Amino acid sequence: MDYLKEYDNWIKNVNEDAKKHLEKISKNNDEIIESFSKHLEFGTAGIRGIIGYGPNRINIYVVGQTVQALANILNKSNKTSNVIIAFDSRNKSIEFAKHAAKVLAANGIKVYLFNEIQPVPVLSFGIRYLKTSFGIVITASHNPSKYNGCKIYGSDGAQIGLEDADLIFEEIKKINIFEEIKNIDFENAKNQGLIEIVGEEIERAYLDAIKTQQINKTLTKKYGENIKIVYTPFHGSGNKLVRKILYETGFKNVMVVAEQELPDGNFPTVKCPNPEYLENFELAIKLAKEKKTELVIGTDPDSDRIGVVILNKNENYILLTGNQVGILLTEYILSQGKKNECLPDNAFIAKTIVTTNMIKKIANFYNVKMYETLTGFKFIGELIKKSEKEQNEKFIFGFEESYGYLAGTHSRDKDAIVASMLISEMVLYYKNKNLNLIEQLDKLYNKYGFYVENTISITLEGIHGLEKIENIIKKLRKNYPENIGKKICVVRDYLFSTQFDLIKNKETKINLPKSNVLYFELENDCSFIVRPSGTEPKIKFYLLANGKTKKEANETIEILKKFVKNIKEKELENN
Repeated sequence: MDYLKEYDNWIKNVNEDAKKHLEKISKNNDEIIESFSKHLEFGTAGIRGIIGYGPNRINIYVVGQTVQALANILNKSNKTSNVIIAFDSRNKSIEFAKHAAKVLAANGIKVYLFNEIQPVPVLSFGIRYLKTSFGIVITASHNPSKYNGCKIYGSDGAQIGLEDADLIFEEIKKINIFEEIKNIDFENAKNQGLIEIVGEEIERAYLDAIKTQQINKTLTKKYGENIKIVYTPFHGSGNKLVRKILYETGFKNVMVVAEQELPDGNFPTVKCPNPEYLENFELAIKLAKEKKTELVIGTDPDSDRIGVVILNKNENYILLTGNQVGILLTEYILSQGKKNECLPDNAFIAKTIVTTNMIKKIANFYNVKMYETLTGFKFIGELIKKSEKEQNEKFIFGFEESYGYLAGTHSRDKDAIVASMLISEMVLYYKNKNLNLIEQLDKLYNKYGFYVENTISITLEGIHGLEKIENIIKKLRKNYPENIGKKICVVRDYLFSTQFDLIKNKETKINLPKSNVLYFELENDCSFIVRPSGTEPKIKFYLLANGKTKKEANETIEILKKFVKNIKEKELENN
């Protein structure tokens, strides 16, 4: 793409506000290159990028082009189509959502637009509740405030798969971004019945569906007020529904962090609104100490991820990892299902390939099937659809290490609202047994083995950063070592769908979609995984260790960390 030619084309065609912005960067060649040398690509079911102007930025033109592509595909199908649209608290979210609605309406497609910010799982639920053809949500999940995005969901309520994403992206390439995007006045579209505002009815049905996932209803009704909970929505969309579901299921002592309660796309109290960072819970922990609270929870802006901070016996607040929360929930759900004799014979759970291997041990103990998917909850969503269609297996629970959990099938995406309810119930259950979650974790490690995980993310923004990320995984793919402090036993290359057993000298096929991931199975049930992010300018290294003791597992983690450090020094700092 000739970036200067593209820059000039935008200057000539954009509105006055956009033109002023582009004129300001006229002498900043690096910014022009970043904004105009390529088009935002589909990552996890949509586009995500820095708010700004140009084809490699997120703005009304790029959103409009994406939505026009979807409209073209729908209209080519010659079927009556409709789409539901949600948005979170990010800057420009409501503007992009309304613009998307206008583009669809101008193409004769009925739109249901939420009346206020909504969590992603509500959008997923709303798709099947209203039986829409697709769903759109304007969000950039847990990214910093300069980002926004447009995610697309299918009629099954799951993020669209790779095939649909490729189809939409190919359609995007055919559309002139300034000449071929239809539009209509918002109020005219409403008056014509092409845009309908929705909200309360879907919320109520969604909350009622979540309540079916309660495990010990009598316990929460009787003792729910015995635990104090501090909650922070990190300026996002979870505030209303998290508080409502907790109150309605018996948890009346919920205190919200006032400084982080109201929606604010600038996320002024945190650098990045991600619940996996302990520093983001500083205000919540301060409130928890004042109120002597044993549980702190926080949800990201679109409320599909949740972080959990627990007060231990030494009066310290500990942030659990995504894997640890998943381990605890898996054991709690399966053990209670077995105890209450309500665990179906055809039950299954799911995890992504980068998530702790300890889940396999728990599933085996309860004689429940466990499936692994590629990274990204859309693959778990596809599994749910498959199980319902074939009607021979029942999804119970699924999670990924990046703080995403789902119990039940009301949503086909991770759901921090249902997770907040189950986590609170679980804390109450173990409190009645005089245990906190840290102590319960130790019991599980003693039962199943000591599993420790660590994720190292290296962020490399810009065009050159992406080149470096690609170079790292290319070199590892072409010439990986035989030993990385632990012996490599099996190499899985998901890009080429091959698995090579170095011990048996045998190659087999991987029956999963292609993905740019390298997975090294190490001795003693340890793993080392390399994956460039599909939605952020990052490359991630997943370190999964197992040991006879916690010390042994932690020592393995340190060995793998050194290997990552060497890669960083060789490939990044000397480049």
